[in-house]
Amino acid sequence: MKNLINLLVFLLAWLGFAGGAWAEKTDRNKPMNIEADALRYDDLKQVSVFTGAVTLTKGSIQIRGAQVEARQDPEGFQFGVVTGSTASPAFFRQKRDGVDEFIEGEGEVIEYDGRADTVKFIKKAVVRRLRGAVLADEIIGGLVVYDNLSDTFSVDGSASKAAGGAPVGRVRVMMTPKAEGTATGTNSPAPTPVTLKPANTLGGATK
Repeated sequence: MKNLINLLVFLLAWLGFAGGAWAEKTDRNKPMNIEADALRYDDLKQVSVFTGAVTLTKGSIQIRGAQVEARQDPEGFQFGVVTGSTASPAFFRQKRDGVDEFIEGEGEVIEYDGRADTVKFIKKAVVRRLRGAVLADEIIGGLVVYDNLSDTFSVDGSASKAAGGAPVGRVRVMMTPKAEGTATGTNSPAPTPVTLKPANTLGGATK
């Protein structure tokens, strides 16, 4: 029972990567549900690995992949890797706070680094912003990195062949202007805009 409690606390902490400035704040109080074919938990190494059509939900948060691995280093920082494939990429989605908008992303691998407080969408990476069910913005590249601390995206088109047939070394961005007078939410201040920073190279790219 103690190991199960440790695992749940660990996973809840790891899901802190979804707590950026744009994230739905009520998600932190929602129950977490995980489905997988198998689970291996190593209490000594502080590593848990879910395998086989893994789905994780917590409020508006949705994570899907063939495998989800979470670990914690001796200093207490959390790290997570969601692994998919070319045919069925790893997937992440969460509602933005105070507005009817969602951020979702996919890649063959999604990595969370608790020490750097970054999320990486790796190989055929796509990150989208949706207004309700309508696609508003889309970023496509070989590697897309979201920095929680600065609330910015960095995009590297040369990390691998991008999704949607984009040439190697190129970044594709589609942005839709917001209609004038569109409400951003009820009794809620407008969230801080997400900033896009295209880049040819990125430090700390996955090996």
